Amino acid sequence: MPELPEVETTRRGLAPHVEKRRVKSVLLRRPDLRWPIPPEVSQDLPGQRIEAVRRRAKYLLLDTAAGSALLHLGMSGSLRVLPAKTAPTAHDHVDIALDSGRVLRFNDPRRFGCLLWQAPGETHELLRDLGPEPLSDAFDGDYLFERSRGRSAPVKTFLMDQRIVVGVGNIYAAEALFAAGVSPLRAAGRVSRERYGLLAEEVKRILAHAIARGGTTLRDFLNPDGAPGYFEQELSAYGRGGEPCPRCGRPLKEASLGQRTTVWCGHCQR
Repeated sequence: MPELPEVETTRRGLAPHVEKRRVKSVLLRRPDLRWPIPPEVSQDLPGQRIEAVRRRAKYLLLDTAAGSALLHLGMSGSLRVLPAKTAPTAHDHVDIALDSGRVLRFNDPRRFGCLLWQAPGETHELLRDLGPEPLSDAFDGDYLFERSRGRSAPVKTFLMDQRIVVGVGNIYAAEALFAAGVSPLRAAGRVSRERYGLLAEEVKRILAHAIARGGTTLRDFLNPDGAPGYFEQELSAYGRGGEPCPRCGRPLKEASLGQRTTVWCGHCQR
């Protein structure tokens, strides 16, 4: 599934082609993706100017005066800006035609993504209980320390809880914990304030670097221009179970934690 850097890369790729453009029409080739597509998408979005393309966690919002189209790429979704006459292919489920003569096309083979609607002045229920953005000032070591008190869950599970902080998925949690020297198995409530400060700094650094490099190449994900991301080449822990640790040379350990594969160094991470 695309993680925060991939979604932010998509947002940045789309914004110059979509912002300040007026929606001419919306074509739904099916009535649902993961959930039914609400009627407001077809009824209220046409005729509106897209004022901004925003990201909240792993969701993209197309803001207009009438409300916001809320999109999630799911496991395999992608968004492309194409000439309006471009013939649709299999799994091209939604076309948002723009006054530029182009179309914003949503392709989703597995249909785990979504296209929903957020009314003006409201916060969609999917966004209401989300934690702070990891690159914001609201996220730091003190915040993590205070939220973790009394928690016995592994710190990696804690870090991936979207109610604690958004967008830190399996890849970037593994990389940040490795960089900070914190074992993913350690109870969240047993990590010190000082180590949480370092962990928060590494989360910010790694996410910012991944965004700058275009995200992490995943099997089903390509950037809006069709090019894969490049951060995958720099991974220190994720996907490298059994390989030598980049720091000490010992074999990296691998286990399942919360139904997700977890890789760490038993010597460098405590």
